[in-house]
Amino acid sequence: MKLVCAQDALSAKLALLSRIVPSNPSHPVLANVLLQAMEGRLGLTVFDLSVGMQVWMSAQVEGEGSLTVPARFLNDIVSRLPNQEVEIETTDSSVTLACGTGQYQMQGLPADEFPALPNLEEAGPVQLEAATLLDGLQTTLFAASTDESKQILTGLHFKARERDLEFATTDGHRLAITRCVDTPVSSEICITIPAKALRELERMLTRHPTTVTMRSDSAQVVFDCATEQGVERLSCRLLEGQYPAYEQLVPREFIRAMSVERQLLISSVDRIAVLAARKNNIIRLKLDPVHDRLAISAEAPEFGSGEEYIPAQITGDPLEIAFNAKYLSDGLKAMNSTEIQVQMNSETMPAVLTPLSGPKMTYLIMPIQIRS
Repeated sequence: MKLVCAQDALSAKLALLSRIVPSNPSHPVLANVLLQAMEGRLGLTVFDLSVGMQVWMSAQVEGEGSLTVPARFLNDIVSRLPNQEVEIETTDSSVTLACGTGQYQMQGLPADEFPALPNLEEAGPVQLEAATLLDGLQTTLFAASTDESKQILTGLHFKARERDLEFATTDGHRLAITRCVDTPVSSEICITIPAKALRELERMLTRHPTTVTMRSDSAQVVFDCATEQGVERLSCRLLEGQYPAYEQLVPREFIRAMSVERQLLISSVDRIAVLAARKNNIIRLKLDPVHDRLAISAEAPEFGSGEEYIPAQITGDPLEIAFNAKYLSDGLKAMNSTEIQVQMNSETMPAVLTPLSGPKMTYLIMPIQIRS
């Protein structure tokens, strides 16, 4: 194998892939990246037997071939090379990199030892617009649990049926649901995908693929993203178990509602959160329908207290309710809308935030009991 490629492009691809490479692989070849040179492009693949990724980039290929080399070692070297052309040449068991005045050699392993990524070609494909899929991930992934003892909650629950897509995540304290309507799907799907893998898919989608083909069976899911350099793939194992019946958590009726400018609320919450973090990370919201304003406050006895007022359109009786500052801020920042609506019943029942424009998102957050 012999080729020439751009250092900055190669470094960006390796940085993306290195996040998946296992620290303690069950087999030495799993710590490697598979390099494949063919027809004017270079393919790079990593796989930990649970999550796999394959990406492509343009290259001047003088000789086709393949070899695996240590992924993180290669990334560390390439990221420090000058922004010039990189020459890559392999023998049976080693690769040589030349860039500028430097030359580096590293030992590799044969490509035939590297496990193939699943393709699930026998499964029915579901065609998705990349922008739609990206919206669904960006508005829900943040609410997935990081507690491995509740493994099913570390995933995103995905449903596809008729003309609707639904994305849902919960960690037991909050719930994010996004529905994308009028999106034709060719088959019904109901699966739970690890959020960790989908965060890598999110990074792939930000590089402007046009369409995504999704395939799944009872154990795995594969996403093929069409790009100018070729089809890039992410595969992962599905999470086993029954995902909670989250639809039942969302109240059907509310007796209080508030409309407020989203960015104004974010700014106030983030400022008050600086003080809240000094004690218990709790902020209080006080709805004042008489003066059409919302008070946001927090206090930490050893440091002080703070309060801000912002205009809001409020219906229903006054209410004081408390939330985890981070949970509230996360939900607000995930929305893409000038204004949002917050619906509530009481200080002990969940509040529901929805954007008044953009993706159809529902964000439920549990309040924290206020002790006088």
